[in-house]
Amino acid sequence: MKFRKISILIFAVLSAFPLKAQLSAEAYQKADSTVKFNDMVYNTVSSVNWIDSSSTFWYAVKTRRGTEYKWVDVEKPKPVAAFDQEKLCKAINGVTKEQFKPYNLSLRKLTFLESGKKISFELEKTVWKCDLRSYKIEKVSDVKRDNDERYWADSEEETESRKIDSPDKQWEAFIKDQNVYVKDKKSEKEFQLSFDGSPGDYYSSNGVWSPDSKKFAVNKIRKNEKREMFFVESSPKSQLQPILQKRSYLKPGDALPIKRPCLFDIESKKQITLDTKQFENQYDVSPPNWWPDSHAFTFEYNQRGHQVFQVVEVDASTGMIQIIIDEKSPTFIDYSGKQYRFDLPESNEIVWASERDGWNHLYLIDAADGKVKNQITSGEWVVRGVINTNAKERFIIFKASGKNKDEDPYFIHYYKINFDGTGLLCLTPEPMEHDAVFSSDFKYFTNTFSKVAEPPVVVLRQTSDAKILATLETADISDLLAKDWKKPEVFVAKARDGKTDIWGNIYFPTHFDPSKKYPVIEYIYAGPQSSFVQKSFRPFMHAFTGLAELGFIVVQIDGMGTSNRSKAFHDVCFQNLKDAGFPDRILWMQSAALSHPFMDLSRVGIFGGSAGGQNALGGLLFHPEFYKAGAASCGCHDNRMDKMWWNEQWMGYPIGKHYEESSNVVNAHKLEGSLLLIVGEVDDNVDPASTMQVADALIKAKKDFELLVLPGFNHTLGGEYGERKRRDFFVKSLMNTSTPQWNQAQ
Repeated sequence: MKFRKISILIFAVLSAFPLKAQLSAEAYQKADSTVKFNDMVYNTVSSVNWIDSSSTFWYAVKTRRGTEYKWVDVEKPKPVAAFDQEKLCKAINGVTKEQFKPYNLSLRKLTFLESGKKISFELEKTVWKCDLRSYKIEKVSDVKRDNDERYWADSEEETESRKIDSPDKQWEAFIKDQNVYVKDKKSEKEFQLSFDGSPGDYYSSNGVWSPDSKKFAVNKIRKNEKREMFFVESSPKSQLQPILQKRSYLKPGDALPIKRPCLFDIESKKQITLDTKQFENQYDVSPPNWWPDSHAFTFEYNQRGHQVFQVVEVDASTGMIQIIIDEKSPTFIDYSGKQYRFDLPESNEIVWASERDGWNHLYLIDAADGKVKNQITSGEWVVRGVINTNAKERFIIFKASGKNKDEDPYFIHYYKINFDGTGLLCLTPEPMEHDAVFSSDFKYFTNTFSKVAEPPVVVLRQTSDAKILATLETADISDLLAKDWKKPEVFVAKARDGKTDIWGNIYFPTHFDPSKKYPVIEYIYAGPQSSFVQKSFRPFMHAFTGLAELGFIVVQIDGMGTSNRSKAFHDVCFQNLKDAGFPDRILWMQSAALSHPFMDLSRVGIFGGSAGGQNALGGLLFHPEFYKAGAASCGCHDNRMDKMWWNEQWMGYPIGKHYEESSNVVNAHKLEGSLLLIVGEVDDNVDPASTMQVADALIKAKKDFELLVLPGFNHTLGGEYGERKRRDFFVKSLMNTSTPQWNQAQ
C-alpha cells in the first residue's frame, strides 16, 4: 500500500512536468530534402565560354530534360544547339559500350576546334575528340591527374635549378653554389657575378634579365627559421597504425625570409651596389619587374604589419633607388583584396588602386615621380576589381558596388571609364547582382543578373553602349514555388553609429507560420577579407537551409569590420577581431524582431566555421546577454595560433596584448551559454590545436561544453555527421526538444 502511494506521487510529479517533445527523424529527412531545391530550377546557365574568334561562344544550360549545350553567334544571337547530343551520345556509347544518356553527359573541358567543326572533351577518365560533321569519335588519351598538389602554405624556396636565357639569347644566367653565374652561350665560358651567396643567404633562382640583355636583377634571400604544424591522423586508409602529419605553417610573429634586390652589369661582370636596408622590415618583396626600355626595374615592398606598401624603382645605370608610390595607412593596407597595378610604359604611367580617400578607387600615377595625374574613379562607392585596362584606347572595364544609392550597396555592377575619369558608363544597369563573362576583345559579354529572391536572367550585351543584343535564358522556378519554397527576405537596419546601413537576409522554413515564435540562429563569417551575405539567387544554401527547415529562423549579416564598403567600415576589425561586427549584428536582429514578432530573441544561436568558428564562440564569450548557444567549427580561436598571412593582415605586427584580448582561449572562462566545438583532426588550414586549447581552457574553468573531433577530416563545418550533431545541438538548446534516438533510427 505504501509503495502504491509513492508510485501515485511520482506519477503526479511527472504529470506536472511533462517530458520534452521529440523532433522526429522524418523532420530531419525533410530538412535533408531541401537540397533538392537546386534541382527545381531550370534554364540556368553555367560555363559560358567564348571561342577564339570573340564573335561566338557556347554555354551549358540546365533544362527539364538535362544539360544542354548551346552555341551563339553574336551576329545572329539566337542560341542554337551546339551539336546533336543524341548523335554524340550514340557515338560515345558505341565506342565505350556504356549506356550514357544524351542529356546527362558531363563533358569536362569541352573545347571547340576548327571553327566549331570538331570538339574535344573529357568524359570520366578519357579525353575524346569528335568530328561534328560525321560524329566519328576517337580516343585521344587517358586523363592524367596531378596528385602531387602543392600545400597552400608551402613557401617557394627559389632554389630550384633553372637556366634563364637573356632576351638576345647570348647569355644564360643560373645559380651555382648559391651565387649568380652567367654563361656566354657561344663560347660556353662561365662568369661568376656574385661571391657572397651561402646556404643561409642565397641568390634566388627567379632572376630577371633586362629587355636589352645588359643587366640582370635578382633577389638575395636570407633564410628564416621554419615552423611546422603537427597532428595525428588516427584512422588512415593506408594502414592500421596512426600517421604523424606535419605541414609548413608560419604563425603571427614568426621570422620571415628577407629578400634584398640586387643588380648585375653583364658587360663589366660586376654587381651594382643597391642600398636596400630601408626595405628589410618586410612581409614580402616582389621579384624585379623591368621597364621595357631597360632604364630601370621596379619591385613592390610590403612592410611587415601591412601599414606601408611601396612601388620602388631602381635605376639600372646608377643603382639609385626612388619610391614612386608610397601607400601608407594607420590601420592596414588591404593588399590581398584590393591591390591593382597596371604599368603603361609608353606613357610612363601606372594605373593604381588605393583607399587613400576612404574608398577603394583607381588612380592614374605619373611613374616618373609618383604624383597623381588624376583620380580615375571617385565617390562613396567601391571598385571591386579591374576586368581590363586598354592602354591603346585608354579606358578601363571594372566592377564596382555601392554607386547607386537606391539599391543594395553590395550589388556588383560592371562599368567602363576613360583614364581621365570621363565617360563613366554602367554596362549592367539592372538593380541586381551581376556576373559578366567578356569576349577576348572585350567587345561583347554575357551578363547574368539576379537577386536572392529573383531568379537569374542571362543576356548578351555589347560593351560600347551596354545594349542588350539578346536574352539567352530566363530561369524557371515554377516547380520550386510549387514546393512552398520561401523566398529569403532582405532586411536593412542601422549600425552602432546610428547612420550606416547594415544589410542581411532572413531565411524561413517552408512550413513557416507568422503566428508562431521561432528561435533565431545566425550563420556568421566575419572574416575581414570580404563580405559574405548572399546576393544572387540560390534556393538552397548549404550551411543553413536544412537547419531552417527544422523550425528555426536563420539570418546572415555583414556587420562592420567586413570588406566591400568604406575604409572606415572595414577598419573596425583592426587589431580587434573579437568585435566581429557584433554590435551591428545585435542591433540588426533587434530591429528585425520589432517588425517580425515571430523572431524570438530570447532564444538566439550562432554558428560558423574557420574565422566564423572563432566568431561563433566569440559571440558567446563577449555577448552572453544575447547569444545563448553556439556551434564553432574549426575555429581560429587564438589569432597567435593561426596562419600568419591572414592574421597579421588584420591584427597587425608586432604581436601585442590585443592578440590576447581577442583570444577565445584567454576568455574561455566567460562562457555562459551552450557550446558545441567541432574540429577535423587533420585540419591543415587552421591548426586543430587551436580548438583543443579552447577545450583545455574550458575544462580548467570547469565549464560544460560538447566537443566533436572528426577523424580524417580537414578544414570543415562538420560534414554530414557534424551537420546532424549541430542540428541536434540547436534543437536541444534552443527548442528544449529531444532529438531522434539515432542508434535506433538507422
